Amino acid sequence: MAEEIRRHRGTNDEHPPIGADPYTEFHEFDLPAYVGIPTFQKLPLVTDAAALLERRPDVAIIGAPLDDAVSHRPGARFGPRAIRQASYHAGSVNSLQVEIQPFSWLDVIDAGDAPIVPSNLPRAHDVIRRKVTEAAASGAVPIVLGGDHSITFPSASAVASAIAPRRLGIVHFDAHADTANTTWGVLNSHGTPMRRLLESGAVEGRNFVQVGLRGYWPPPETVEWMREHGLRWHLMTEIEARGAEAVVADAIAEALDGPEAIYLSIDIDVIDPGMAPGTGTPEPGGMLTRELLRAIRQIVTAVDLVGMDVVEVAPAYDVSDVTAAAAHRCVMEAVSALAAKRRASGAAPRGRAAAHPEPSGG
Repeated sequence: MAEEIRRHRGTNDEHPPIGADPYTEFHEFDLPAYVGIPTFQKLPLVTDAAALLERRPDVAIIGAPLDDAVSHRPGARFGPRAIRQASYHAGSVNSLQVEIQPFSWLDVIDAGDAPIVPSNLPRAHDVIRRKVTEAAASGAVPIVLGGDHSITFPSASAVASAIAPRRLGIVHFDAHADTANTTWGVLNSHGTPMRRLLESGAVEGRNFVQVGLRGYWPPPETVEWMREHGLRWHLMTEIEARGAEAVVADAIAEALDGPEAIYLSIDIDVIDPGMAPGTGTPEPGGMLTRELLRAIRQIVTAVDLVGMDVVEVAPAYDVSDVTAAAAHRCVMEAVSALAAKRRASGAAPRGRAAAHPEPSGG
């Protein structure tokens, strides 16, 4: 038992075992990031709905490998795998930003991918909705790795149903509004999910807040529809003038103007393509990566986060995995902020270190 506990110390380099069997001396969680099955941060893989209900994790990472709904460059179906692999860290990482070891305070698992097959968009959205529903039913915060942005319609809808009768607000980071009625006649493309969400009643227009919009789309008639339905948005020009922190503070207040909980949707193309080139519809002039990561911490610290997605990572266009790494860090910043909130609440830690405490005496 003492040896088993020692193998769960939560480090992979500071306290190497001495004299142990080299075949078993490190727990799988503490092996290098490139060794083993690539779950997110080498976290436990729990794909069964009944097992999720029994375990009741704090956070469930879900893959949605879908890009059948893109309007320009494909490849986001490979996003979940790239995001999972885009870290050189393993074991019990320590967030310098919020001074916490998140996996010591939260039980975070990888719930695997929704069982998507190509060329069947309605089926893909159905299985994403079911996968997110199963995670939410366990009490976990689902964090969905896309995939194209069409996945937000089934994912956020599932979360809205799971938290009812509480109301949902959405903060949406993107270069594009994604509020088209159709894309060449297609109702459920990656350019339409936000309109579908509003039409379904999952969220009210005045509690749907967009940050980072820029470029040359949507056309005036779509902007007018957004205005008529009460959507609120903050262009990149406003971030340039006022700073991201002030704009995000306004977005939080607007999204919580009535609702009790927030779903956070992040299209990686909100970041300037000079820092995140691996995406299907790059738009110059975007946020800095550090601005987005700070914004995520700011939001998660201030709200009741009940769901999140990070979408439109297309690794075929990436350079040295910088886009996938940015998406990975979006997830880690959210998880770390959730862990810090648990610590601040006075609740006991329930992550890996809590289950396997370090033996006394070092």
